[in-house]
Amino acid sequence: MTASANPIVWDDPARASAFSAWLSSVASAHQLTPQSVRPASADASFRRYFRVDGVAASYIIMDAPPEKEDCHPFVKVAKLMLDAGLQAPRVLAWDQAQGFMLLSDLGAQTMMEVIAPPAAVDAIALPSDAHYALYMDALDALVRWQLSSKPGVLPPYDEALLSRELALFPEWYVGKHKGLALDTGIQTKLDTAFELIKASNLHSLGGARVYVHRDFMPRNLMVAPSGVILSQAHNERNPGAASVGVNQFPDGPPQGKLAPSGGSVVREATSVGANERSEVHAVTSVGAPSLGILDFQDAVYGPISYDIASLMRDAFLSWEEDFVLDVTVRYWQKARQAGLPVGDDFGEFYRAVEWMGLQRHLKVLGIFARLTLRDGKPKYLADTPRFIRYARATCARYRQLGPLMVLLDEIEGNETRIGYTF
Repeated sequence: MTASANPIVWDDPARASAFSAWLSSVASAHQLTPQSVRPASADASFRRYFRVDGVAASYIIMDAPPEKEDCHPFVKVAKLMLDAGLQAPRVLAWDQAQGFMLLSDLGAQTMMEVIAPPAAVDAIALPSDAHYALYMDALDALVRWQLSSKPGVLPPYDEALLSRELALFPEWYVGKHKGLALDTGIQTKLDTAFELIKASNLHSLGGARVYVHRDFMPRNLMVAPSGVILSQAHNERNPGAASVGVNQFPDGPPQGKLAPSGGSVVREATSVGANERSEVHAVTSVGAPSLGILDFQDAVYGPISYDIASLMRDAFLSWEEDFVLDVTVRYWQKARQAGLPVGDDFGEFYRAVEWMGLQRHLKVLGIFARLTLRDGKPKYLADTPRFIRYARATCARYRQLGPLMVLLDEIEGNETRIGYTF
C-alpha cells in the first residue's frame, strides 16, 4: 500500500520519531505496512487512535502519552471483557514507557454511525427494525458484562467518586461556562439536591453493584462489517414492529407481558408496550454479543442502573420516551432472567435508572464545559442542551427534585413549569 492520504500530525518531533521507531520494531512480527498508518479516531481524552494495514487484517494503534494517560486500566479491563466473552480489542504489543499500543481492529463503523450520520442524528423520528436489533445486541453485551462482575477487582463507584463527579457541574458549567456566582443560595440548593441524588444512586435496588463501563453508548460500540442481522420471518409477519434481535430462542420467544402484574405506575404504563408491540417484547435469551466495545478504561464497580442509563440517555443521540422505556424494559427482563439484581418491580428499577442518569447528566455538563474551556475542544458544548433537557425531564417527574428543576431553569434563563408525575 502506498503512503496514507491522511498523514499523522505530530506536535512533538521527538514523539513522532519515537513512534516511527516503535512501529518499525513491531511491524515485522505482525506483518504491518508502516506507510499505511492513518488517523482512525480521537476522543475526549489525550488519546489518539490510528489504523494500520497488515497482510490479512487491519490493526489499531493507540497513542497515549504516558504523562497524560495511564494505559494500565485499559489493559486490565480489556482482559476482563475478553474473559467475559465480549468483543473487546486484544492488546498485541504495548510500549508502556512511551504509551504506544497495537490492538486488534473491531471495525470502522460505530453503532452511532449505523443509526445515523452526524448531520442526521436529531432528524430521526422513529426507530427502525435495524435500530431495535442493534440495541438488543447492546443489551446482550451489557448483561454478559455485568454477569462477569466480582467485587474488589475494579475501583468502587462510591460516595467520594459520586461527589467529585457532581462537583464538576457547579464548578465548570455553572461557574465558568455560565459565569454565575456560586453564592450561598445556589450552592445550598445544589448541595441539597446532590445529597438526594447520591442517596438514591448508592442505595436503590438494595445497593446492587456490578461492573460499570461508564460510557456504554452507541459511539463506543462497534458494528461488525457483516452488519446487523434481522429476523426476516418476523419482519414479514409484522413489518411495522421491532425485531427481537439476533439472539432469539430457537423456537421463538416465550409469550408474556413486558412486566409482572402489580407494582408501580411506570410498569403498568409500559406493560402494554409502545405501538402494540407487547408480544414482540417477550423475554429473549442472552446470546454471544457481536458488537465490539471501546472506551472502557474508566470502568468501575458500581450501581447496576448506570450503564443502561448511559445507553438510553445518550450524550449525542436522543430517543422518544416510548423507545427508551421499551429498551429499558427489555434490559430489565434479560437481566432478571440472567439472575442480575435488578429487582422485581420495573417501576422501582426505572426510578433508579432515572436518578442515576440525572447524576450522569450533571457530571457530563461539567465535563463538556471543561473540555471547551480548559482543553480547547468546543464541539462537545454543542450537546449540552440535550443534557439540560434530560435533567429537567427527570426533575419534572419527581417532587423531591422540584427545587433542582427550578434552579436549572434559573441557570438557563427559562420559565419553570411544574407538573410532577411522582
